[in-house]
Amino acid sequence: MAEAEAGRAAIRRALRSLKRRHLAEEGAHSPAIEALTRPFAAHALEWKEKAEKHELELQQCYKAQSRLSEQLVIEIEEGKASKALLKEKEAIVTSLQAELEKTSEENVQLKQSLDEKTKALDLLIQEHQAVKAELEQALTKLKAAEDENQSLIDRWMLEKMKDAERLNEANAMYEEMVLKLKTAGVGGIQHNAQQEADGIIRRSEAGYMETPIPSTCTITIRAHDGGCGSLMFEHNSDKLISGGQDQTVKIWGACTGALTSTLHGVLGSVNDLAVTNDNKFVVAACSSNKLFVWEVNGGRPRHTLTGHTKNVSSVDASWVKSFVVASSSNDRTIKIWDLQTGFCKSTIMSASNPNSLAFIDGDIICSGHRDGNLRLWDIRSGKCTTQIAAHLDVTSVCVSRSKNFILTSGRDNVHNLFDVRTLEVCGTFRATGNRVVGSFGKPCISPDENCITAGCSDGSVYIWSRLKNETPTILQGHSSPVLASAWCGLGPLATSDRNHIYIWS
Repeated sequence: MAEAEAGRAAIRRALRSLKRRHLAEEGAHSPAIEALTRPFAAHALEWKEKAEKHELELQQCYKAQSRLSEQLVIEIEEGKASKALLKEKEAIVTSLQAELEKTSEENVQLKQSLDEKTKALDLLIQEHQAVKAELEQALTKLKAAEDENQSLIDRWMLEKMKDAERLNEANAMYEEMVLKLKTAGVGGIQHNAQQEADGIIRRSEAGYMETPIPSTCTITIRAHDGGCGSLMFEHNSDKLISGGQDQTVKIWGACTGALTSTLHGVLGSVNDLAVTNDNKFVVAACSSNKLFVWEVNGGRPRHTLTGHTKNVSSVDASWVKSFVVASSSNDRTIKIWDLQTGFCKSTIMSASNPNSLAFIDGDIICSGHRDGNLRLWDIRSGKCTTQIAAHLDVTSVCVSRSKNFILTSGRDNVHNLFDVRTLEVCGTFRATGNRVVGSFGKPCISPDENCITAGCSDGSVYIWSRLKNETPTILQGHSSPVLASAWCGLGPLATSDRNHIYIWS
């Protein structure tokens, strides 16, 4: 306790000592302080004004600084936007540079392709010039061939005139012989003499060897589903062409029965067939109101002939002009076609439906009609030159190879043979049990023109001799009505029914 008291007393003393010392120092410095306070008081107003002025300037500076800060913020935002835009532009520039490089490469490729095509075009131009030169040579050869052909036709016509003169002489001899026989009182052989003389002359004109009458079926062909309604042979060939209900046309080898070609593209069933005289084109008349033309070599379709408004019943090709075809239809028209262009050259109107037609020469066709008449037409004028009553309803007409005979068939189950020069019936063929197969049966004449062949509804095939008044030969083998028949110039006979084609020899 005593120590604490002593400490506090020492502290009090120290404080009093410090107070005295402070008072002494104030007294010592008071003159200096007074001297210093006097100038401050004199300049206080001036400093206050300056302070206010500086404060005002400071406020203005603050305001300016605030405006600058706002402007700086705006400039910073604009800088950021400009920087983003710059990056976008740089990306676009990069893309454009890449596209430019790609376009440059494509341009180089196109330039190379253009150079190649230019070279190819130059080559084609050279080839075209070469082909043009070959065409000019071919046209020159064609002109020479046409001149030669015309010369041959003139010579052929001259030979035909000579043949006609020989025929006239033979007829005169025949009449003289008949007169002598009547004068001598000998009769009964007139008909045989006429047939023998006429047959010898006809065979001399046609240039065909005697055709043997077939007796045996050597080949059976499963040809068309639904029926084979049309048959024909190529000229001077054993190739057999058939058309049926299965919308196809097929070409067969008659000697082997092998299928060599199938022609597609038919619409409807095939009613009739024709082949041009040069064996280059096959024409099919169809139930679809159209005709279809193919190239034989290759089977490529050439034309579709349109113009008939009803079923096309028959077709035939000119044996003089390679590109002329005639067709008949149930629309009572006969149309003449040009196979070079595929267009109809002329249309002939008929008073009755033509069921069948055939060319006699280059400008004359014959047609069999539903009214029973056989008509001859001049395709140049489109007029009927001759009309002959032949049957109750003519279902088929067939012209012999020498073009001297016309064979007609009718629903009266009779087959009439007309002499083209006199247009008189020179033979009538019928038999008990021989019934024509409606409007589908297609009889034919043998190459030597001595035999008449016709199918029957009971599946039989009848063969009559034109020169001998004998019982017809009957071929058995078909199980259904015989629809068509065709005789090859090289010998075989072909017949067809609903399922098969038979080759006879």
